[in-house]
Amino acid sequence: MTCYVMEFGPKTDRARSPRTEDRRCREMTHTTAMNHSHTQRHDHDQGRKHSTASEDDARHDRIGRREFLLAGGAAGTALLAGCSGGQSNGGPPPDPVPISENAECDVCGMVISEHPGPNGQIFYRENSPERHDNPARFDSTKACLFPYYFEHEQRGWTAEAVYVTDYSRIDYEISVVEGQQYIQTAMAPETFSNAADVVFVVGSDVHGAMGADFIPFSDADEGTAFADEFGGRTVTMDDITPKMLGR
Repeated sequence: MTCYVMEFGPKTDRARSPRTEDRRCREMTHTTAMNHSHTQRHDHDQGRKHSTASEDDARHDRIGRREFLLAGGAAGTALLAGCSGGQSNGGPPPDPVPISENAECDVCGMVISEHPGPNGQIFYRENSPERHDNPARFDSTKACLFPYYFEHEQRGWTAEAVYVTDYSRIDYEISVVEGQQYIQTAMAPETFSNAADVVFVVGSDVHGAMGADFIPFSDADEGTAFADEFGGRTVTMDDITPKMLGR
């Protein structure tokens, strides 16, 4: 597997993401042309921009959905257990954890914070990654998380929870490097959602750490809007098969 490193110094052309609710209030000022005015690099651990009071309120609303999604995790975990062939231990699934600045992907070995795109974490019931305790960590959904998930499912490992970056929870940006569009990363625990509760945009023109990636959104309308703007289509976790990973 080829792993490549992108240099993200001063970012060139940028564009804000489509958003529902408060985003619609700003549609008249939104443009798909990349905005040169915001050259300040985002804090990777937070994966969000602090600018106006309305954006802060909207962000709090999005983070507030985390309690709803995780408090109702029994249903999501039951669905996830059905995908992995197991059942929960009777308690709630583990919550997502922050991914440290030096954490490496358990598939490609790259430092997750140094690369763009969605990342993820998987908690296993009776097993753990080779070099550290749960969760297993990944810097790409398509190239790393799902291949690991399917491979270890074949080994009989049972996933208690699978979390992915949720771009409905953050004010993400699209960066252009050498003509290719990349979506930013995020590593704080509140930026993750259960993979069973999101839609993935597959086949878009926007790349992550390892190239073409599956871009997750817990708001299906935002996923559809992203696909309309950048190409691709939306699927659920149940729709993703090993055959889709090599495309």
